[in-house]
Amino acid sequence: MLNQKRNIQALRFVELRSQITFLILCSLAFITFAGEVTQARSLSKKIAATEVSFEETLTAERRLSELGYWTGPVDGALDSGSRHALIAFQKVEGRQRTGKLRRADLQALLSAIRPLPKYSGYAHVEIDLNRQVLFIVDASGTITHILPVCTGNEKTYRDHGEIHRAHTPRGRFRVLRKIAGWRLSSLGLLYYPNYIHNGIAIHGSTAMAVYPASHGCIRIPMFASKKLSELTPVGTEVIVYDLTAGNGEK
Repeated sequence: MLNQKRNIQALRFVELRSQITFLILCSLAFITFAGEVTQARSLSKKIAATEVSFEETLTAERRLSELGYWTGPVDGALDSGSRHALIAFQKVEGRQRTGKLRRADLQALLSAIRPLPKYSGYAHVEIDLNRQVLFIVDASGTITHILPVCTGNEKTYRDHGEIHRAHTPRGRFRVLRKIAGWRLSSLGLLYYPNYIHNGIAIHGSTAMAVYPASHGCIRIPMFASKKLSELTPVGTEVIVYDLTAGNGEK
């Protein structure tokens, strides 16, 4: 009889322990689910806070154009040209080079001012190697057009059996000659190249990295290549500078 009572008590204890364990597991599952829901809502709010509307995209394009950045059509659609303009803005302002328009970029655009050239008083072109941008400067010293560029990455490469360094020369140059349309070189295709020093040219390229990646040429976006060639006739001065190298033209 005593053993029977003990068995019954043991069974009740096991049953009670199972119920408690079940309740604990249910509580943990609920806490985990609630946490995931909260996290998802928080992420959703963050995404909503950074995404921009059609009207805001149109405002951003207009603002980029007003500041001198070379955009595509200002129509509220962030096409390739406008993305390059946004990248140029991000480079000039020291922002993350994403090419993606977020609300923080829009706010920065609304408070930004047109960049100033390093030199003024006459029409010329400037290549800022630090920020990886090109400025077209008019006779009044105003920057009229801004493009992102991709210049030499200083790595070595082989061409015609010889080792070279992917270096973009610093200094003052002039547009010496140019080719309309495509030119096939031993290192690849160049679109509307404007030669400024030996084989170094400002030219259109489909390989527009946001950091230096060329063999030494100054790559610009394809959409602006033909027009830039028209804006920079033979004889146009081109100043290439690196602000980390002393006077910037070494």
